[in-house]
Amino acid sequence: MELVLRTGRPEDAAECGRICYAAFSGIALEHGFASDVPGAEVAAGMFATLLDHPGFYCVVAELDGRLVGSNFLDERSPVVGVGPITVDPVVQNGGVGRRLMDDVMRRAAERRAPGVRLLQSGYHSRSFALYAGLGFEFRETVACVQGPPIGGTVDGYEVRPATDADLAACNAVCRRVHGTDRAGELADALRAGTARVSEHGGRITGYATDLSFFAHAVGESTEDIRALIAGAPAFGGPGILVPASNSLLLRWCLRNGLKVQQLMSLMTTGLYSEPAGAYLPSVLY
Repeated sequence: MELVLRTGRPEDAAECGRICYAAFSGIALEHGFASDVPGAEVAAGMFATLLDHPGFYCVVAELDGRLVGSNFLDERSPVVGVGPITVDPVVQNGGVGRRLMDDVMRRAAERRAPGVRLLQSGYHSRSFALYAGLGFEFRETVACVQGPPIGGTVDGYEVRPATDADLAACNAVCRRVHGTDRAGELADALRAGTARVSEHGGRITGYATDLSFFAHAVGESTEDIRALIAGAPAFGGPGILVPASNSLLLRWCLRNGLKVQQLMSLMTTGLYSEPAGAYLPSVLY
């Protein structure tokens, strides 16, 4: 049987969603965890959005004309993020995932992306080995936490909805903390109305594209991130991703009723600087 890779198309969304749900649910169940994907229809909706977005590169794998996997590269910002990558359980461990990863790494190299990043579920040792073999370095353990809204405020920090006028200040915060900005993701969040900023001392010192699995947050201090979390009406998807090395923030989340759902590994190639502030990654990075 011949494996062929091609560019993903909007009409692939339903089958990509079916495979995604089957793959993630099967692996999670095998290790005793809840699936990150609640159902095939939800996954298909997510893929429909990604396949129609000019900021995402998509590759799908076909085996004798049957779609058996897909992978994405988030190209909305200078540093690119891998995923979601999914392979039909029927053909897992047969090299399809490696081919899909090779393709997006080739794409990143062609674009001369300064860095490539991803997050993987800590319980899935095979995917960790795949990424490590491709040159990804482990950077951080991240706790996915979920629970009821915390409510409240942090003294000295004001949280409000972000506006287009805040874009430059938010990007400047991201560059101070990470050495690069995530302007494309932030612009999408502004259009969707989910972005929020934290202000301290009369200026913007942090922002969040949302408080969810697929969103990120950046702040000059842990207090900025605490304020953004405290003001969130809910935590979307499986939860928010809190770096385990930020013990103060993680303990505060646990004291306020959030529970750890799983641990994940942040892995990178290329450009990476130790964050000079506080942050929450998205599941892409």
